[in-house]
Amino acid sequence: MRLFAAVLPARAAVDELAAEVDLLRSLPGAGALRWTGREGWHFTLAFMGEVDDELVPELRTRLARAAHRTEPFPLRLHGGGRFGRRVLWTGAAGGLDEMRLLAERADAAARRSGIPMEEHRRYQAHLTIARGRTDAADLRPFVERLREFEGTRWEVAELALVRSNLPGGGEAGRGPRYETVGSWPLGTAS
Repeated sequence: MRLFAAVLPARAAVDELAAEVDLLRSLPGAGALRWTGREGWHFTLAFMGEVDDELVPELRTRLARAAHRTEPFPLRLHGGGRFGRRVLWTGAAGGLDEMRLLAERADAAARRSGIPMEEHRRYQAHLTIARGRTDAADLRPFVERLREFEGTRWEVAELALVRSNLPGGGEAGRGPRYETVGSWPLGTAS
């Protein structure tokens, strides 16, 4: 299974972002981007890649422990930016220190479960909303528009384990489908 640990935004946050993305899609140059669907919006905490089935039970146990050790925290969608000329994202504000800690704990849970992880780097909270079809896409007008975006605060209350199902049959332009295969409430009250 191709897996990652994630924070899934609250439904109200997704609705707010969808309204903002609708405005972004009306800007000149929007056709040069592949827009991600709202069902795929998430904050990746730790990307594990292909995970052997026999490692999943231990991973689930360790992710549950990581969630239990992390108290719920406030978050809101905030601003945006780009990675190079290909990825347009919105960011987060609020409990970023808590989210970084949860990301570190999810990464450690995967490593301790025997999953080979990429080199650890500083976590940057972002939710991908579009990708350039080529390097020629000009993301600057979209980033400028996102600069003013402020979502409503919600409380992050769970850690999710998500499976990424890659499209089959070579369907051009289709992104992965995401399926939550486990979730654990945050905090000692869980």
